[in-house]
Amino acid sequence: MFVKSLSLVAVLACFTALPTVASQAQTVSDERKKELTHIVKQDCGSCHGMTLKGGLGTPLLPEDLKGKHVDFLTHTIMHGRPTTAMPPWNALLTQSEARWIALQLKRGNFTNEK
Repeated sequence: MFVKSLSLVAVLACFTALPTVASQAQTVSDERKKELTHIVKQDCGSCHGMTLKGGLGTPLLPEDLKGKHVDFLTHTIMHGRPTTAMPPWNALLTQSEARWIALQLKRGNFTNEK
């Protein structure tokens, strides 16, 4: 019974966090979104390929990110990947901005833009 109660608490905690997560992604201004798009296309593209199909870094297309949770991607953007060429971006990005990038990558929005 105690384990079931803990599971219920964990589920409820996730649902109460959802509005916060949604609002974090919405706190990025339109101007900053343009800047972030440029960063992804130029800086991320220099390793992940200009079309995000891969290069030194792994591909960042929606089909390649399908099994990756947005929180995992956000953490990777913010903190990098030790022992790889993936640097941390937390000196230049906020958590909300990294999450916005992760969401756009999952949706394929950077590959659809001209």
